[in-house]
Amino acid sequence: MNNLLQQIMKFGLVGVFCFFVDYFLYLGANLLFESIGFASVFPKYYLISGFVGFSVSVVVNYILSFKFVFVRREDMSRKKEFIIFLILSIIGMGVNELCLFIGIDLIYMHWGWLQSIMSEAFAKNLFFKFGATGIVMVYNFITRKIFLEQKEN
Repeated sequence: MNNLLQQIMKFGLVGVFCFFVDYFLYLGANLLFESIGFASVFPKYYLISGFVGFSVSVVVNYILSFKFVFVRREDMSRKKEFIIFLILSIIGMGVNELCLFIGIDLIYMHWGWLQSIMSEAFAKNLFFKFGATGIVMVYNFITRKIFLEQKEN
């Protein structure tokens, strides 16, 4: 149990680091697109910024996860390992989007009493985002442990 707790803590640290990689690349790309005038040509430029941040953070997460968190399977090629990691990450992104949609569009926007106790900005940027992040972190840890980590003999 102690090893599992240590692994979860390492997973959390890698996840926080990769969140900042994603977030700062997202912000940087947004600033770049705004400064060169791309924002006026393509108003949904933030989607490209999001893709850039996500893509780089997935690669960084993959590298750090197998350096510090998980034990590689000996029976799996690195190419197959990365493809599975990427697929699991994309599913995780979908779970995140689904959690945000349910939380914000289906719950917050239709429950007046909830709107009376928290602002829309707080609901979107903190409350439901942190909830979605927590759910996805659990999903990511469990699926990576099941599909990608070497099993103990």
